[in-house]
Parts: sequence; C-alpha cells; structure tokens
Amino acid sequence: MNRRLCLITGASSGIGAEFAKQYAALGWDLALTARRADRLQVLAAELHARHGVLVEVIPEDLANPGAPPRIIAALEGKGREIDALVNNAGYGLPGTFLSTSWSDQADFLQVLYTAPVELTHRVLPGMAARGFGRIINVASLAGYTAGSAGHTLYGSVKSAMIKFSESVAAECETLGHKDVHCTALCPGFTWSEFHDVNGMRETTNKMPKWMWMEAAPVVKAGIEAVNRGQPVVVPGVFNKAVATLTRILPEPVGRALAHSQTARYRKLEG
Repeated sequence: MNRRLCLITGASSGIGAEFAKQYAALGWDLALTARRADRLQVLAAELHARHGVLVEVIPEDLANPGAPPRIIAALEGKGREIDALVNNAGYGLPGTFLSTSWSDQADFLQVLYTAPVELTHRVLPGMAARGFGRIINVASLAGYTAGSAGHTLYGSVKSAMIKFSESVAAECETLGHKDVHCTALCPGFTWSEFHDVNGMRETTNKMPKWMWMEAAPVVKAGIEAVNRGQPVVVPGVFNKAVATLTRILPEPVGRALAHSQTARYRKLEG
C-alpha cells in the first residue's frame, strides 16, 4: 500500500471521529475501532466516498483484554503496517470510588490506560524499524488539575497518560528514532457525546460557552503537535491558562479550588 495507515480507537463519535475525518482529508488510510460497528461502517463509507481512502472497520470493546492483540492481528492479516496510532477511546465513570463496583473500575483502567499502553507497545517496534511513526494519546486537562471527589480515577489516569507519552517521546529521541513521535493531547471541555454518556450533559450545559472547544481545532492541534515532535499539547487559550495555573499555584490552593468546583463537573451520587 502506498498510503500510510492510521489506527484510531474510540472512532465512532466525538474526537475519535474527528481524527478519522482529518487524517482521511490528509490522504491516510484508516483502521477504525470502537464498540458500535454500525456507526463505524457509516463513517467509513462517508470517508471512502469523500476522500477515496481505504477504511478498515474493526469492532472491539477495549474493556476486553484480548481486544488489543486482535486489533493488531486483524491489520497484520491484511498486510497493513500501522504508521500512526490515536489512543482516543475513553469515557467517564460517574459516582465516587465508594459507590462504584471494582468491576466497573477495572474496566475503566483497562480501556483508558492498559489498552492504549499495550497498543503503543505493540506498534512502536515496527515504527522504529521503518523510521516513521506517530502516536497520539488523548489525555485531558484533568491530568494537570488537583484530584477531586467523583470520577475518581479519571484525573490520575490522564496524568499517567501524559507522563507515559513524555517518556515514550524521550526514549524515541534518545534512541535515535528521530521521526517517531509520541504526543499527549490534553483537551479541556470539548463538545461531544462524552458528557451524554456519563450523565453530565445537563450540568455541563450550564457552564460558560467560552470554556468549551469544538472537536476540530482540538484534533488539528494534536496532529500538528505530533508531527513536530511536541510531547504534550494543550489546545485553547483558556485550557493553556488553566494548565499554567496548576504549575504555579501552591498545592493547597489548587486542591481547594478543585474541591470548590467539583459539583460543576463531577457527578457524586450513584
């Protein structure tokens, strides 16, 4: 195949679907994976018709530990090499750590941390051998802010994804893989189905509109950052300001501020 291939997880909607649209517009073939096969098929047909790219649809649930090797095997079986990986799949788990089951928390960790780390580990050797690779890990502005009640593991997982991305980027540079880049994309509030799925749409609709971004500029920032080898990117002026404040505020002040705002963006009951 002459065209490069980009594998995108959580591609059925929101930021993942926008990544598919932008990479297709750049002339990349795509491999799209998510749980909702019907949505993936519709998106695949649209992108093939519009851009003439080939689109593989691989329905999988990343909560299943067997999903990452099956996804890679499906593409290897078609003779395709993965030139870019976008680890986007994710969701919020409403409620407190006390009120949620360990099964739900374990699935959350599998989808948002273990699976993307495993996929990265599986595609990185081939990228290094070919001398080209792009990995975008969709983290979050929450990875910068102090921990707060509710959605207990979300911030810690996103913080871990930032550090993981920085480490992979540093290793690639240190080992001389100059055109293999890894970037953590850290959006703030972004218009998508994310807040519908976690039951927070009514709450988030009350927030100021200037705090929000559309998916398109978020994705564009991620693609541009990984192409220039930037390990972390925070899109948007407001989000950059928040990320900066987290670095300069005394820790007790940061925790107090996060605690005071919890009810605005965290669902604690249930």
